[in-house]
Amino acid sequence: MIAHLKHASSTADVLADLYGTDERSRRIRPRLIGGDGHGAPVDLLAEVGPLALGQALDAPVALLAGRAPQRPTWLCSVRSDPCRPDLSDEQWAAVARRLVAATGIAPYGDPDACRWIALRLQPRQVHVVATVAREDGGLHHGYRDVFRLQSECHRIAAELGHLSTASPSTTPRSQEALVPAPITISSEPSGSVVVKGANDDVAAMLLKHAGFQQIDDWHGRRHRLPTTTPAAQRIAVSSHAAEMLRAARYDVELAPILDAAQASTPVRPLEHYAAGAALLQITDAIRAAEDGTGLRDVAEQLLHPEHGALERVREALEAVGQHITDLDDEAYELADRFGVAADFVSTAQAELRGSETEVEGVGAQTGSSVWTEERSLVQRAALAVSPAVVKTEVASTATVEVAEARVNVRPSRASGPRR
Repeated sequence: MIAHLKHASSTADVLADLYGTDERSRRIRPRLIGGDGHGAPVDLLAEVGPLALGQALDAPVALLAGRAPQRPTWLCSVRSDPCRPDLSDEQWAAVARRLVAATGIAPYGDPDACRWIALRLQPRQVHVVATVAREDGGLHHGYRDVFRLQSECHRIAAELGHLSTASPSTTPRSQEALVPAPITISSEPSGSVVVKGANDDVAAMLLKHAGFQQIDDWHGRRHRLPTTTPAAQRIAVSSHAAEMLRAARYDVELAPILDAAQASTPVRPLEHYAAGAALLQITDAIRAAEDGTGLRDVAEQLLHPEHGALERVREALEAVGQHITDLDDEAYELADRFGVAADFVSTAQAELRGSETEVEGVGAQTGSSVWTEERSLVQRAALAVSPAVVKTEVASTATVEVAEARVNVRPSRASGPRR
């Protein structure tokens, strides 16, 4: 179960869109299954039409006059698991009541809560429409509404038994101990290189000698390279570590992207994945950011509400789901899965909205530059023993020496006596 939250400037327009008819979207007849109008007969107004219903919900907003927010309408669309049986109207009404209570739109026992209604238009889905104006003239502050909605949806899905549980392992522990897991060296999406499976002191010593940092926390013993490590150094250190571990008879799985032997030869071109390549350039720019300001400028390419990469991904997922329904009316479950994925992206956008300012302040604390310099010195000391880095430094030194020699033997341009 997942909730998608958004705000709108007109309650009447939202209700008119929800009450609209679209035969290919497999909508059922719109019906009111719950709500609280605080004296307004929302059940009767729902029979009159969306305009009258919207006016009833907007009554507290009209009393605010100039204090009313630009987008006072609160719309929450909730989907259930398409692989599970649909809920009844009574169950969906209970779900809607729990969601408005969890977010603070309409807490239990609050006589001055916001007005809200719950509408059913599609199978496995309910729409909760409310206004953020309270009956006492106050406003509902939607800070962390998205987080509260997802938390309550998770609890409801658990109570309904809609959460999948992983089956326990059937392999005896004695048999597992006889087959040691290989040491894996892989690159994470954040840019950090992580080594897993190096649980003994010998492997830890070799990894530390290669340049990895050891971390001991509740996850266990891990080794990693920071995200600020340049790409060439990541490859050199990872390849050197794998070489030493294999020489010590360890089974090592090294990601091809970190293998120095394969780094110079691309596996295949990425013309077919141009969009992914563009996002990869954004990731590289994020890793190369030297301060919070640079990181904010690059992160804005992901988070911009209209032109950001997340918004383009969300639009693409929605388009896939809609086009599947256009091509095949019977494939609505597959279309719903893409719709749910689009809702996940929209939830991420809402959770990260306005975070660019916070990103700009990252690393501004006193002492961060000192820590960065110390970490760089440690990495350079470790890289000095790596054969791959030594070869790179030798080649660079030879190039510089040749260039300096050419400058030294260049003939003088001083003018001599004219003949």
